[in-house]
Amino acid sequence: MQKIEMTMEAWSRLLETKVGRTSGGLSDSPEDALYGPAASARGRFVLAQVGQSLDGRVATASGDARDISGPDGLAHLHRCRALVDAVIVGVGTVKADNPRLSVREVPGPSPVRVVIDCRAELTGAETLLNDGGASVIVVQGADAPRTHHRHAEIIRLPQGERGLDPLAILDALSSRGLHRVLVEGGARTIARFMQAGLVDRLHVSIAPLIIGAGPSGIALPPVERLSSACRPATSVYSLGSDILFDCLLRPDRAAAILPHVCADERLLKG
Repeated sequence: MQKIEMTMEAWSRLLETKVGRTSGGLSDSPEDALYGPAASARGRFVLAQVGQSLDGRVATASGDARDISGPDGLAHLHRCRALVDAVIVGVGTVKADNPRLSVREVPGPSPVRVVIDCRAELTGAETLLNDGGASVIVVQGADAPRTHHRHAEIIRLPQGERGLDPLAILDALSSRGLHRVLVEGGARTIARFMQAGLVDRLHVSIAPLIIGAGPSGIALPPVERLSSACRPATSVYSLGSDILFDCLLRPDRAAAILPHVCADERLLKG
């Protein structure tokens, strides 16, 4: 297990790498190994992040999801936000948690906030629509009631039998220059992007608490045998208060995403 000890120098280098201001590339430090893929991506890159308890819960049975991640797990999540162009959540997450989806725990820019709202359920009173923060995009189904949110751009996309197509959402974001994306929740939203084969890396941050009951972080279809389970190449990091599993879900795309660092076999193996 590698320990993440983020210094201001290392974090500043990653932020500069994001905007292409550095020419030296990444180092072999744990910090660059973990955050470098997002910072260095020049094409489409999708990171999914789950913060959960030891028993795999992301909230209590009543829906309380606050303070599952420890302070270091929360700082990690905010670093991920700072290194991407956009952060995606489903409308259920907004209704349950009323998140701001901003970067507050570390220095860095807040990403564009994207809410998948297939049936136009947002009321307009949600915090992220009124806090004056980073831009907001609301993705609705083309057949949903037409709504207007004064502080958000509305994108309407056709729906299939299973709802909005994750690839169509990414394409719509890419057309707006938003190529690096963090899929933050909830469980069904993350699962939809994973099932579509669109997630390059999955971060699972585990905090040392046991909730006992409540929703899980990823809601994938069941498998009958463990031989059918997904077993990605994984690196494990100590964040301090939390333990992080960094899972490489699309090794076939690693070289295309990180052409100038993939000579490092460690990155290809997760």
